[in-house]
Amino acid sequence: MQNRTYDKEKISFTLARLKKGGENFEIVISDVDNAIKYRSGKNIDLNDILKSQTIFESASKGIKASEDKIKSILKENAIDMILKNGELHLTADQRKKLSTDKRNKIIEKIQRESVDPKTGNPHPRQRIELAMEQAKVRIDYADNIEKKLESVIKSIRTIIPISFEKVKLIINIPSKYSGSTYSALRNRVSKFSKEEWLSNGDLKVEFEVTGGQKTDIYTLINKLTNGEAIIEE
Repeated sequence: MQNRTYDKEKISFTLARLKKGGENFEIVISDVDNAIKYRSGKNIDLNDILKSQTIFESASKGIKASEDKIKSILKENAIDMILKNGELHLTADQRKKLSTDKRNKIIEKIQRESVDPKTGNPHPRQRIELAMEQAKVRIDYADNIEKKLESVIKSIRTIIPISFEKVKLIINIPSKYSGSTYSALRNRVSKFSKEEWLSNGDLKVEFEVTGGQKTDIYTLINKLTNGEAIIEE
């Protein structure tokens, strides 16, 4: 007997569909972004990806897949197999949105982590976008951002000078600002290469940042210490 779990009313689904052993297996996606992250290896709870953990033969008809077929064909971790190996069925709007989101993240990452070696300043966003257009860079919704970033950088380097060299900063923070500034820096910097609390309460820290982050760090420190901190490179 085929079990129907949805009414016959018209419902629009985003599906992950896997055809295996002559059978069709479908699961209904609630968060496409999380589904793609899961497929790329991120550890995301299935409840944050799926509408339910029901496996269908046909989700649009509300027909559940046979439990016997699930066990015999997909074995254990059936949902994981469908999510990672199945085909994602997205609308044109969903694909466009995902592609645009990834394009923006790549541009923001390049702007944040790189500089123009001629000036030492980050490239304006518009300049990066123009270089990507001139290099005919295309971002697909299914692209892995880190891998795609490498190819984008390689492409735009033929158009604009770009450097990802890191800068070492040594910062001396007066005691009256040390606590709040330390907390703020911890939220911005992944690792201090040196951290020293001086006898007078002052704080001295050393760390590396990308060229594109340097201006933000200078602005943050000067704001938090009223310009009284000493920053050296």
